[in-house]
Amino acid sequence: MPVGLTQYLVVAAILFTIGIAGIILNRKNIIVILMSVELILLSVNINFVAFSAYHSDLTGQVFALFVLTVAAAEAAIGLAVLVTYYRNRGSIAVEDINAMKG
Repeated sequence: MPVGLTQYLVVAAILFTIGIAGIILNRKNIIVILMSVELILLSVNINFVAFSAYHSDLTGQVFALFVLTVAAAEAAIGLAVLVTYYRNRGSIAVEDINAMKG
């Protein structure tokens, strides 16, 4: 039994919902927020690849590679900023970061 487009879209929708719920429900931990953003980007990639395979076109797969590149850069820079902030402040709580607003 082959996996169809609908199953891919359902999995992507579930991942997107989990990512949005992680951002909305967890306002305390910045690491969980970053992981939720990664889940959202993963669901977008699944959609790109599923539609690319469905239409027999490589454009969606190329876009998915670009999204993976941006996601890797976002994760690396975000974690570097968090490590630097933790070294300076001793905490990475979201409430402490909000106190930096001018």
